[in-house]
Amino acid sequence: MRVFVTGATGFIGSAVVRELLGAGHQVVGLARSDRSAAQLTAAGAAVHRGSLDDLDSLRAGADGADGVIHTAFVHDFTAFTAAVDTDRRAIGALGEALAGSGRPLVIASGTAGLAPGELVTEETVPAPGTFAPRFPNEEVALAFAGRGVRASVVRLPPSVHGEGDRGFVPQLIAAARRAGVSRHPGAGRWPAVHRFDAARLFRLALEKAAAGARLHGIGEEAVPVRAVAEVIGRHLGVPVTAATPAELSEQIGFVGAVFAMDVPASSERTRRDLGWEPVHPGLIADLEDGHYFKG
Repeated sequence: MRVFVTGATGFIGSAVVRELLGAGHQVVGLARSDRSAAQLTAAGAAVHRGSLDDLDSLRAGADGADGVIHTAFVHDFTAFTAAVDTDRRAIGALGEALAGSGRPLVIASGTAGLAPGELVTEETVPAPGTFAPRFPNEEVALAFAGRGVRASVVRLPPSVHGEGDRGFVPQLIAAARRAGVSRHPGAGRWPAVHRFDAARLFRLALEKAAAGARLHGIGEEAVPVRAVAEVIGRHLGVPVTAATPAELSEQIGFVGAVFAMDVPASSERTRRDLGWEPVHPGLIADLEDGHYFKG
């Protein structure tokens, strides 16, 4: 299958490219810079120049592919609403290009915020008034299931971990280094998944997910956030203390607010339906390996 991948040089997207190539697929990656293009070429993928803001380039990439995996997202948490809007327009352009073709469209979304304090499943939808800004984008994608697109959503946890991670955990480590203390919100729980396990789920979704499916890339349902803070404190040699959610938000900003969430999630149905089984190290084991603390 010839697969168009957005975010193909990102932390998750590059793992997806590797997974697809290893399974015998051809990959065409979206690249907005010469550096990204060179990375794709080195990985063995073809290059399609464009960006998330260039909807014509997205349509052209999707039109020339047998399927699309959309992992790109603007990770600017100072302008999160604008990033979500950009994502929604990109999903719409990709879906329009595939409409009526029966080809697959797999998009990335998230589990955090859908039902705080409850175990989130593939069937979970946010209650009215819940802050789940990426959920409407899921609805945009899945609406194309009624227009001849095999559209599916892969929801990812707050921590997609592994070497090269530039997400929430490295920011928590940086904050602990700056403050000389590793803080945690107490009894909160995070789901997590290794990037290579997540990549395999994207491939399986592309190959065989049903139209309209919501899938969960959850390797671990509920890692205690206190355990994350304790590993960070031990590796940095700093004390570990509890803080209120308000204090975490004030001290670490958006990352602190996410760390304060209690957001366990399950992937039971996904594992059953697609035969997906995570095999890579869990979050705590990955942290204990030490690569997060180098440099």
